[in-house]
Amino acid sequence: MSSSSPLIVISGATATGKSVLAIALAQELQGEIINADSMQLYQGMDIGTAKLPFEERAGIPHHLLGVVPVKQDVTVAWYQTQARAKVDELLSKNIPVIVVGGTGLYIKALLDDLNFPDTDPVIRQRITDEAEVAGAEAMHAQLATLDPAAALAIPVANIRRVIRALEVIELTGQPYTSSLPRQDSTRYPDAIQIGLAMEREHLGERINTRVDRMWDQGFVDEVETLIDQGLLEGSTAQKAIGYSQIIAMKHGLTTEDEAKEETKRATRHYARRQETWFSRDTRITWLSAHSTTKARLEVALATIIKR
Repeated sequence: MSSSSPLIVISGATATGKSVLAIALAQELQGEIINADSMQLYQGMDIGTAKLPFEERAGIPHHLLGVVPVKQDVTVAWYQTQARAKVDELLSKNIPVIVVGGTGLYIKALLDDLNFPDTDPVIRQRITDEAEVAGAEAMHAQLATLDPAAALAIPVANIRRVIRALEVIELTGQPYTSSLPRQDSTRYPDAIQIGLAMEREHLGERINTRVDRMWDQGFVDEVETLIDQGLLEGSTAQKAIGYSQIIAMKHGLTTEDEAKEETKRATRHYARRQETWFSRDTRITWLSAHSTTKARLEVALATIIKR
């Protein structure tokens, strides 16, 4: 689909400043923002997902942000349908679109022609039964052997998505997702992809600081409230980094200090997976996350004009 208004995708690892750049671009272009973070889709998961507070959104409309109850499981196919519909709606009105987030598979599903076959209950149950015996790590290792790119995108703890990926591989005989997006299978060939990169050491420091700030802002209380709202009834939201660690703490499996340190470690590990995933896409123009927002905005605008 082509439009006189741009479709811009801002990606990169967690804590690199994607949301701030998205706001600046939306203000400059009079555009609107679509979320591409799989956990920011959920209602009430605010502190632990670093969801930009309403008062910091500068009046910019945000879509697919806090729209799903925590007890509901969300699929990549659902996101693809919802996000494409919103992109098409905004572009048809000549409104610039800024997609922002760090969930690589969601961004790929939005931009590229990924097809998601129907489920087979028999195969799904057999793989589920196997997972109950073998455990999450063994199933993820199996996925890594069959489809390394999918294993990069899906955390070990998200056993539901691991099972789904293995099911699709068995159903189709093909990888759950290809290792690189292909230009000839792109739904939005004019999309402008911008990535934010940061040296790993500095990113680790920012992640540690962010997690400490989340705790100070009342992260534990947020999880307690969400448990009352059905967080433990779904299988996806409760697996989010930080949330799963606090749930384990609430069940007496770890101390609070251990939960916080494990959240930092898991977030750093997730950031490394994000870096690996996005580095495979040659369509991304990379900017330094160390530069000021103004400097990043100027380079981003120059990239858009050049296209």
